Amino acid sequence: MNTTFDTQITVDAEVPLVRIVREFAAPPHAVFAAHTDPVLFARWNGPRDSHMHVDHFDCRPGGSYRYTISRDDFEAGFRGCFHDIRPGELIVQTFTFEGFPDGVALEKLRFDACADGHTLLTATSLVDSFADRDAFVASGMETGVTEGYESLDAVLANRDM
Repeated sequence: MNTTFDTQITVDAEVPLVRIVREFAAPPHAVFAAHTDPVLFARWNGPRDSHMHVDHFDCRPGGSYRYTISRDDFEAGFRGCFHDIRPGELIVQTFTFEGFPDGVALEKLRFDACADGHTLLTATSLVDSFADRDAFVASGMETGVTEGYESLDAVLANRDM
């Protein structure tokens, strides 16, 4: 049985924050692994019609990452640093789109166990201003997030984690 869940993306009225909430039909350790293992991460992150290349991915407190997502004649680079990693529970990191290097987001990803063995992922991205937040949302991130999570469903359904 293939279960698909909706991705909820909301903006906060009080602070320049984007909140993404999504349920996955897999336990927290598996969803966490798909976010921290560079091979697994490259299999699902980004829009369906794109290709991801991981330059480096050192997922530990003080580590960093950089990857590119490309399609046709377009390429975008992303980078950040890992601040806190709690296996199966939490990732705290920065996130920067290299096309707008001053727009650094502080991201927190929480992996909460549900009673049915599923995981509720809650991701927040805090930026400097409402203008930056609105530009982030208008950039097409919704498509990348939604399609990426649909691809993650497939990765998790075929896992040996």
